[in-house]
Parts: sequence; C-alpha cells; structure tokens
Amino acid sequence: MTARAYYSDSITDFLGRSSNEILGALTAKSTFAVEATQRDAWAEQIRLLHINLAPYVQRGKVYFEYAIPRLGKRIDVVLLIEHVLFVLEFKVGEDTFPSYAVDQVWDYAIDLKNFHETTHDKAVVPVLIATRATEQPLLPETTLQDDGVLRPMCIAPRQIGDLIELALQFCDGPAIAPAQWETGGYHPTPTIIEAAMALYGGHAVTDISRSDAAAINLSQTSDAISSIIESSQINRHKVLCLVTGVPGAGKTLVGLNIANQHTDKDSALYSVFLSGNGPLVDILREALARDSVRREAEGGRKLKKGEALSRVKQFIQNVHHFRDDCLIDLERPPIEHVAIFDEAQRAWNLEQTAAFMQRKKQRPGFSQSEPEFLISCLDRHRDWAVVICLVGGGQEINTGEAGIEEWIDALRRSFPDWHVHMSPRLHDDEYGAGRILEAVQGHGNVHFSDDLHLRVSMRSFRSEHVSALVKQLLDRDIAQARQSLELVTKRFPILITRHLGQAKAWLKAQARGSERYGLVVSSQAQRLKPHAIDVRSPIDPIHWFLDGKDDVRSSYYLEDVATEFHVQGLELDWACVVWDGDFRHSPDGWQHFSFVGSRWQHIHKAERQTYLKNAYRVLLTRARQGMVIVVPEGDRNDPTRLPQFCDSTFDYLLSLGLAQI
Repeated sequence: MTARAYYSDSITDFLGRSSNEILGALTAKSTFAVEATQRDAWAEQIRLLHINLAPYVQRGKVYFEYAIPRLGKRIDVVLLIEHVLFVLEFKVGEDTFPSYAVDQVWDYAIDLKNFHETTHDKAVVPVLIATRATEQPLLPETTLQDDGVLRPMCIAPRQIGDLIELALQFCDGPAIAPAQWETGGYHPTPTIIEAAMALYGGHAVTDISRSDAAAINLSQTSDAISSIIESSQINRHKVLCLVTGVPGAGKTLVGLNIANQHTDKDSALYSVFLSGNGPLVDILREALARDSVRREAEGGRKLKKGEALSRVKQFIQNVHHFRDDCLIDLERPPIEHVAIFDEAQRAWNLEQTAAFMQRKKQRPGFSQSEPEFLISCLDRHRDWAVVICLVGGGQEINTGEAGIEEWIDALRRSFPDWHVHMSPRLHDDEYGAGRILEAVQGHGNVHFSDDLHLRVSMRSFRSEHVSALVKQLLDRDIAQARQSLELVTKRFPILITRHLGQAKAWLKAQARGSERYGLVVSSQAQRLKPHAIDVRSPIDPIHWFLDGKDDVRSSYYLEDVATEFHVQGLELDWACVVWDGDFRHSPDGWQHFSFVGSRWQHIHKAERQTYLKNAYRVLLTRARQGMVIVVPEGDRNDPTRLPQFCDSTFDYLLSLGLAQI
C-alpha cells in the first residue's frame, strides 16, 4: 500500500530525517523530471511538517504524494495521527483559498472514504493550506452525509498544530494502526470520463475498478476478451464477441481498456474503439486531450491542444466515420484487425441504413444493415479478425436501432464461418435474449463464457441494485420494486417532489467537492417550458459534462438540461430527473405520448413505445450517488399540462415507497 506514496515514514523517523534526504526519496520516485518549483514546494511542505509534527512522535505516520488513480492525481500529504486521517493539500506561495482548490482536497478525502476499504469507517479531515494566508477560523463541521468526512478546513501554516488538536478532539473512533490501514484495497468506481483519462494516462484497469466478490472483475472480462483476440490470431479465426451487461456495469470501460492495450499501429493486434454515440465520443476526446495537455505541463513539457486531440482521435473514433472510410474502397480491409463497437445494440437496421445510404451517400439499393456492413469490413482481412460488441439491455432509444439480435442474424445470413463468443447468462428479456439464444443454435462455432456478461452495476457505487430497481419500476413489478427500494435507499437516496426548486436545492446540498450534478429529461418532454426547461434548446455536451461550476453552460448551473441522447453512456454523481406527461402511469400500464403542434398525441407504434420507455430507463440510471425525481403538479388552466397527466405517475412512485422532500 505504501507504494502508492512517493515517500512514507513514521512521524518519528520523518522528524529524524533531513529535508535533503526526504527530497532525494521524493525525487527518485517521481515519474517526471522534477522542476525547481516542485522541489521548492516539497521543501516547504517538509519544513512546515517538521515544525508542526513534533508533538506527535510515536502517534502516527506521514505519506507524501499519495496516488489517487481514479482522479489521475496525487495528494500532497496524507497524515495519519491516532484515530484521524488528514488529507493535506498545500498551495505554496498562495494567500487565498480558491474554490477549485477547496473542491480538490475534498475530492481526495471523499475518494479515500468511498473507495479505500480501510478508510470506510475512519474520520477524514481535508485540509487546504495556503502558505501566505492569514489565520482563519477553525470550525470543524460535518456534512449532510455525516459519513466521517468533514468539510474542508482552510488554514494558514501556523494553524496546522491547532487544527490537528481540534480535529482529534472533534472526531471519534479507535486508533488507526498504520500497517493495517495500508493493507486496505483500493476499489474505485470511476466515471467513464475518469476511467478513460486514467487508462490513457497509463494506469491499468485493475487500478481504477472494483475487484470485490460482488461483481465480475473488469480485468477478468478484459482478460477473457484478450484471450479470444490472441486465439483468433493464432488459429486464423474470425470472431464476433458479444459483451453484455446491465447499465453502468463497465462495458465501455472494458472496451477502452482493450483498445488502450493495443494502440501501436504496427502491431497485428492494433485495435480501434468505435462508438455511434456522438456526445460520448466528443466528450471523451475533449477530456483526454485536456488531460494530456495538463499531464505534459506537469512534466515541464508543452503540448498543443490540437495535437493532443489528433492523437486521441486515433484511440476513439466515431463509428460512422469508420463506416464511411470503408465505403471508399469496398475491397480494402481496415488497418485494424480488432474493432470494438460500443453500444452495439444501437447500430441501424436494414431499413434505416438503406434510407441513410440513399439520402446521404447517393447509394440507392443498399442491401446491408449496419451490423452486417461493419462485419463485412473486418471480413475483408484474409487471415483473422475480431468484432467486439459492447451491448446494453433495454438501451435502444432511437428509430432504426436494430438491437443485439441483428448482429447474430447478420452472421447467419452472410458469414457462416465466423465464430461467436457470448455469455450463457444472457437471459434477460431486455436483450431479446430468447430470440438470440435460439438464433445462435443454428450457427456453428458458438462458444459461451460467463466472463462476457457484467451483471452488477458499478455506476451507482453506493448501491448496485439501482438498475434492478429501475427495471422493476418500469415493468410495474411493484412487489419487487418495493423490496429493491429498501435495499437501495440505505445508501443511495432517491426522493420525489412536485417542485423543481426543491429538487435543485437538494442537489446542491448533497454534492461535495467537484461531484457533478445536473437536470435530465426525456427528449419528448416538451411541456416543461413553464419550468424554464426547453428540450429543443441545443446544449453543448462537452461544456455540460466537463466544465466547472463557474461556467453557465455546465450542468452545475442547473439551467441547461440533457436528454437521453446526451447522457447515454455517461453519468452524474447526483441527478434530477424531471418527468413530463410524455410517459404516464395508468392502472392499465404506461401510456406513451408525443407532443405535436399544440397537443399531446398517443404513440401507438410498439417500437416507439419501447424507445420512450428506454429513454426513462437511461435517465433513471445516470446517477452514481443519488437522485431526485420531479413530477410537476400541472396547471388546470393549461390543457397541455393538466394535473391528471402526471398525478397518476406521482402516486405510483409514492406507492413504491419513495420519500418526498
């Protein structure tokens, strides 16, 4: 565990070592060339702690540059004294406490509390020290969560000793044994953005994912796919590999991990990660580019944003651009032998593909669905190829999305020699699993592996039962939903209200540090304008998901809303789902509506009804830590917002046991 720190020592030995000796140890462990500014910062931290830790000989341990892989950062100092864990962030030469720095040290403390198993039950005190600041009030304060993480304390250097004493008195708990604390496993559940940055920055999937017995380990699934790829190359097989999982289980992370392992274009195993989810592609590319520029700057090197984006575009590509490139020469195989398709269930059926090809590509009479054409591109290789489909159940949300079974049907029609690898645990009707399992029986060379199905959501790290609850809620399985809700809300709050203002206040009160929150609505929710929500007003998903609290375009401002098309594949820490009259509960089941012109019209087509239900499934599974659902009261004077449009939905959600704000 101490390997996560550049330098660690008992407080006794730390006090006995010279500054130069400690600096030497820190410099030797650094992965970057140490600039004078960094060396001076370390020297100042060492000096201040040498002064202030003298009373704590034999009472704890100190850790410098402690790694937080999920965030791609290092904590300046972790200080373990008696029964309290102090997370120290120094701003050397600063005389103020900027909000981003407060959030930063809070993020570090929360990360340890949530994901480091021997910190779960410990008191954690985040401390921001500006070395030129004047003395500040010392007021230890808990948060609404009351989970042992105090609000950040902003102090001047001369207050370090007083703060330690005050925190030791304020916090309860048994003494922490450093050796035992260090043995604790680090099992984070990063957002897909954090995970992509960590992988791209050189971390292994084992550094940034859970490895507990409750979930199939992501590295286990990655290893299974890697074995399939290697076997395909050795045996000159062409393979379709279906990786399935519940919402938030980590399918995209698995795909990114495989692609990240094989980024060398000169390697036979060179792989490409493809997604038709435009917002996801744009957001991940921008996040990776920004992070690359930041990491290079920390190492004393300058990298232009455009150059960083150019590199990233080779790692993550839009599937439509890949398709268009393959259309230029119908004989030439792509450079990659391995193609990873994210959200493969959203690939287009024959009708949608043919219409697009005629309208946009001037290719009338196109006779292949998108899955069939994409497989044909890899089939151009004479020796071997692997197509990896990352598939979510109940995630089809737009016209013409073919679902998982079209990939199997494409093989049966046109590629009988291809092998299929999939999980025998594919049993949920959200995948159309019965049809799929029946279809593969007529195809030769089918191989089953449990490792190819991720059955536990890791998005909601506070409760892995959220996706099951949402399914039961949408399926109107009331008895099971009530049972699941009792399990979920022990650690994952879900509240309901009729008032958007209350929901916004609740979100802001719950979020700590840089935890992201925002408003999400159905793309059919067109009568929320009186609440200043207009789904037809375009947003920029990059700004919404990546920019900070000071940017009006970010989710934090709670002004712009994202729809299922913006948020699929992504997540928020805290979400507010605003429910409109497009999807209404009734005693006979869900009713589906679309707002056309000046009134609501029934949706009768079964396919479009499924898309609307899946839209709410996506919205209700975006939160990692908790959510609030707003079902507006309506207006008796507005025929498009009558109370009865939403009252039944609100009553139904209440009947499941949801608590009101």
